[in-house]
Order: sequence, then C-alpha cells, then structure tokens
Amino acid sequence: MDTKTVKDVQYWKTFAGSLKIDARALIDGQSVDAADGKTFDCVSPIDGKVLAQVADCGEADIDRAVSAARRSFEQGVWAGLNPRKRKAAMLRWAALLRDHADELSVLETLDAGKPIGDTTSVDIPGAIYCIEWFAEAIDKVGGEVAPVDHHLVGLVTREPIGVVAAVVPWNFPLLMASWKFAPALAAGNSVVLKPSEKSPLTAIRVAQLALEAGMPAGVFNVVPGFGATGKLLALHMDVDCLAFTGSTAVGKQIMQCAGQSNLKRVWLELGGKSPNIVLPDCPDLDRAASSAASAIFYNMGEMCTAGSRLLVHRDIKDVFIEKLLAAAASYRPGDPLDPSTSMGAIVDTIQLERVLSYIESGRQQATLLCGGSRALEDSGGYYIEPTVFDVTDPAARIAREEIFGPVLSVLTFDSVDEAIRIANDSEYGLAAAVWTSNLTTAHEVSRRLRAGTVWVNCYDEGGDMNFPFGGYKQSGNGRDKSLHALEKYTELKSTLLRLR
Repeated sequence: MDTKTVKDVQYWKTFAGSLKIDARALIDGQSVDAADGKTFDCVSPIDGKVLAQVADCGEADIDRAVSAARRSFEQGVWAGLNPRKRKAAMLRWAALLRDHADELSVLETLDAGKPIGDTTSVDIPGAIYCIEWFAEAIDKVGGEVAPVDHHLVGLVTREPIGVVAAVVPWNFPLLMASWKFAPALAAGNSVVLKPSEKSPLTAIRVAQLALEAGMPAGVFNVVPGFGATGKLLALHMDVDCLAFTGSTAVGKQIMQCAGQSNLKRVWLELGGKSPNIVLPDCPDLDRAASSAASAIFYNMGEMCTAGSRLLVHRDIKDVFIEKLLAAAASYRPGDPLDPSTSMGAIVDTIQLERVLSYIESGRQQATLLCGGSRALEDSGGYYIEPTVFDVTDPAARIAREEIFGPVLSVLTFDSVDEAIRIANDSEYGLAAAVWTSNLTTAHEVSRRLRAGTVWVNCYDEGGDMNFPFGGYKQSGNGRDKSLHALEKYTELKSTLLRLR
C-alpha cells in the first residue's frame, strides 16, 4: 500500500480484511499440510472468530522436518557457506521482512490480540533488528589461539551444534522466536521452529519469506502444533539442541525429555514474578508510577518480565498508589486494530479464565483497588481491565504465582533489607527494578537482587541486542540476545597441531 496513506484504524481493518493466510507447515522448503491432514482452529482473541485452519503437526511431520534439517546441515548448504554469504542471506531476509512489516504486524495483532501500535513499533521491528544484529555478527566473531608449548599450535573454535529445535511462546510470537532462530542460524545450524498453537501465523509467514530471500530448503522449518508436538521435538534423537521459552512447569518436562533421549542441549527461558522496588528517595514518583503501570499492563501483562510485584515503602505508599491508579486508568482495553488502543486482548479463553480465577483469588486475600472485571464482552473477544490489589501478605497466591495477565500486587515494606528479602523470596529470578536517588543504594541493592536483569530508575528499558536476557533460579538457564546467545548454539572444539 501507499506509504503516505494515513495508517488509522480503517487502514488496518482494510488491510486485515485483505490478508490471505497460509497456515500450512513449512518443511524442507515446501508449504505442506500435516501428514495425517489434521488441523486446528486459529482463533483471534479480538473477536473470537476463526482466522485459519492451521496444520497440526504430528510425529511424521516432526520426523520429516528434523530429517530435512539434518540433511541440509550435513550437506553444508548453510553451515558450509562462507560467513559473508550467510550474513548477506540473513540481511536480504531482514530487508524482505521490513518490506512486509505491515502484513506481519497485522498477522501478529489478529493472532495474539496485541495492539497494532505495539506490533508496528516493537514486535516486528524488534524481530527484524534481531536478525540483522546476528547477521552482522557472523563475520566478526572468531576463535582463539591458545598459549601452548612452542612445538604445538593450539586452536579453540566454535562449530554449529547441528539441528536446533526452538519451541516458543505466544506473548511475543515473532520477537521471541527471532531471539532463538536468529543466533541459531547465524551460527550455521539448521532450525525446526514450533510456534505456540495460540499464535502460529507470523512464524509460518517469516519462514516463507526466508525461502524468498534465498535461504536453502531444509534450513528453516516451521511445524505448528500443540504441546505434544513440542514433546516430540524434545524427545527426538536427532535434535542436537532445544531452546524453549515458556512456563517453568513445561521447561522442567523438556529437561526430563532431554535426559530420556539423547542428552540434547536444552536452553530454557521460563517464568517470572518480578519485583519493582520504590524506595522513599525515589527521584521522580510520577515517572515511577507511570513506569510501574506500564511494567504490568503493557502487552496485557502477558510478559515473563512483568513487574507484577510492586514493593512500595510505607512512607510514600499512599501518595504513590494515588499516582499509580491514575496511570493505570490510561490503560483501557480496546480494539487492537486501532492505533490509539493501549491495551489489547488476552490471547485466548484458556488464559482469560486463568487470569479471572487469579483475580477471584485476590478478592479473597487482598484489597481490590481498581479493575478486576472482564471488559468488552459484546465484542466476542477476551479483554480484562487493568487490575491492582493492595496485598498485606507476601505469601498470598496472587503475589507469588505467575499470572501472566494485567494483575498487579502492591506490597509494603519498611526497610531496604525487608524489601530485598521480599523481592528475593521467590522461585523465580528473571528481572527486578529499584528506584532511588542514592547511587550507592542503587548499586548495593542491584547486587543483592537475585535476577538476570535489574533496572535502576526505570523498568523494561533497553531493547538493545547487546544485553543478555535470562534468569536465575527457576526462571531458566542460558541467555537470549547478545553474543552470549551465539554460544548456546555452538560446540567448543580444541585442536592441537604438532609442528615438530
């Protein structure tokens, strides 16, 4: 469409109505139905309507995809390319995705219920940036020459691990998938991607565009399906590595599957219940309150890093909550295809009921300050109001378990030590934040917080690919993003050459 066209709600609705969705699997360079013909409904959370019939891949499809990936790897059609050629192919792919950015943004919004303002500014540009970033790293990352006796030459090199399976979530369908497949492909591996059954459409389309960009057949395969499909990959004897983002419970099952099969490398990015600590010397209460609201209500709270536990010092609690509730009021569920919408739809009815059940639990254990109800039911979609609870007991269910919805628990503390104790009293350790004017306090609290990412005087800043992303404890292992992610998809090799 004309780039000068005003991209208002009508533009996006017209664009959505014109989409032709291909929901077949992509295996060995071909768009194919599942071998047994099975499909499942892809339902839009915007209005509850079916978008497409998606191929439901089973064992035969997984075997075919893994075999294609293995063959392409062994033949060296991708792994064997000179680094600059592999880089050029990935950059062509990223450029093609940019040409199709509106299409991908609409697919993501229709499929996952995300506001179009977010998919056009965060999800799709972020995925493209990720591909470009790792493409640029291909011809810049080398090995080592080790110091050894003079009659030897010692080399330490990294080689692609082989066939990488990626099982990814529904909350940032393409962005988080790119955090897996971009470094895996950059390292020279062949990939089998299983998107969530709740949001499979952009993964399929991106794989089609990879072929258009010249990626060899079999290098990048997409197999939609449910949990059983992911389990087949986790148990497969010819998958060398599996990267997963999702719940801690499923992550544990995947590790068990690796042990039961071929001890494939397993990298897990799992749940979180992240604390956001506001100390009495917070430099800007208004900004902190606005950030606290964004930390839990952005993307409908469907974020593993969501600041779902807000810890506020007693001395400033009343004034801070007043500012927080004012900020929360700006998050109103609305039509995700309207660029002015700040809060979209919950991904499906299963997640909707899960969040509502937690809210009901909260009503029994805490004080409801705002929200707490389903919204826009007449639309046929799945929407929930931004919800805030004042929680007196840190052991309350809503303050300990990951809800993955727009539900905030506000907890009170009286000292820095108490705040850190509450913050670290969790099975998770993905992210955390602290607000303070004191530089020493900022550093000391950051060091004591057991989390993979700590923000100071901000929350969820830094979409830059230079920072590794991952967690402590049951939030997982390994890291996405940054050059550290490349290491996950390689094997280290030591080579010693005797000269005399």
